[in-house]
Amino acid sequence: QVQLVESGGGLVQAGGSLRLSCAASGSIRGINAMGWYRQAPGKQRELVAAITSGGNTNYADSMKGRFTISRDSAKNTVYLQMNSLKPEDTAVYYCNADGYFSDSSPYRYWGQGTQVTVSS
Repeated sequence: QVQLVESGGGLVQAGGSLRLSCAASGSIRGINAMGWYRQAPGKQRELVAAITSGGNTNYADSMKGRFTISRDSAKNTVYLQMNSLKPEDTAVYYCNADGYFSDSSPYRYWGQGTQVTVSS
């Protein structure tokens, strides 16, 4: 089992910044990648950004240049720095972890989500 605890969401004005954190605990040795997804009301969950255990990153096109994903391996924590926020960034942001159990079966875990609201 992997436990993911997000923090850092809140209310911010358009143009502002927020930093989300996701702390992983439990069976973390099998984690290959961690990422952030978001889901706005009435919309499907979408990828925001992801980072592999090797440090490679991937961003959704609409977030490139505004959002930065990073990690602190010593703290088993992944961050999402969000700048130049727009009202359309309003959503629940979820942290996830992809990896493999010791028997090589894959897994994906999700955090509980943190609300980000951007006012115009």
